[in-house]
Amino acid sequence: MRQLAPAELDSWLNDAGRPAPALLDVREAWEQDRALIAGSVTLPMSQIVERMSELDADRDWVVVCHHGMRSYQVAMYLERAGFPRVYNLQGGIDAWAREIDPAMPRY
Repeated sequence: MRQLAPAELDSWLNDAGRPAPALLDVREAWEQDRALIAGSVTLPMSQIVERMSELDADRDWVVVCHHGMRSYQVAMYLERAGFPRVYNLQGGIDAWAREIDPAMPRY
């Protein structure tokens, strides 16, 4: 599992020559209602084990949470479960809002 800075994710998402990663937001629904990166798959951390079969292990996945700790744990879990290309968004959605999208609400 690799760490990905918000600027690196932004660059990747805006690179037309590279397939975009899937974004997996593992925060709770109330958190996702406050702020969400467009196009994210929403799957709370508490449901990962039972719903992991819904995720394509052959994709690049960037896991997102509030500050990067839950997403780090989920990314490690996915990697151990056979997902070869998993990234953790360093600093989470909070860092994304501060560094990339200042209009995004912070909580």
